[in-house]
Formats: sequence, structure tokens, C-alpha cells
Amino acid sequence: MESFPRLNPLYFWDVDYTRLDPVKSKRIIVERVFTLGTISEMQSLIRFFGKEEVKNTLIRLNYIDPKNLNFLSIIFRIPKRNFKCVQSRRSTPQQWL
Repeated sequence: MESFPRLNPLYFWDVDYTRLDPVKSKRIIVERVFTLGTISEMQSLIRFFGKEEVKNTLIRLNYIDPKNLNFLSIIFRIPKRNFKCVQSRRSTPQQWL
């Protein structure tokens, strides 16, 4: 297994970056890097965790902004409807004013 990549600590402004455990904190690490990181950092995480593990983590996120959702859908070839954030958006009733 590859060593854990060096990431920008600014992505983790609300947690103690030095105490992040790559296994226990995988969700927040993947979420922040694929939202705020560079392509190089994304590739490093894919090498570290494996492509399927990163895909499965991204699919289970509760929120992905529309621009990143399009990007992730394209690069991983995952239909947008397969992401939890899209499924939960559809199941939430809309309130009409």
C-alpha cells in the first residue's frame, strides 16, 4: 500500500489535521479533497485508497454541490442518479410557498 499522501491542512480547518486517521477519517478526507483539492491530490487518494473505495465513499456522501457532482459523475462514469445526495434530494418533499 502506498503511504498516505500529503494534503493541504487548510481543507481540514475544522478538525485537527495532525490527528486524522486515514482509515477512520476516510469519508471526510475523500469529501474535502474531492471538493477542494487538486487533481494531483485526488489521484494520490485514489492510489492510496483504491478507485473502487473512493467511488463508494463519494457515492455515499450526503451532499455534493452540483458542479462537483457533474465532475465526479464524468470522471468516475457514475450516473448522477446513483449518488446518495441526488437520491435524498428527490425523496425530500418540496414545499410550495
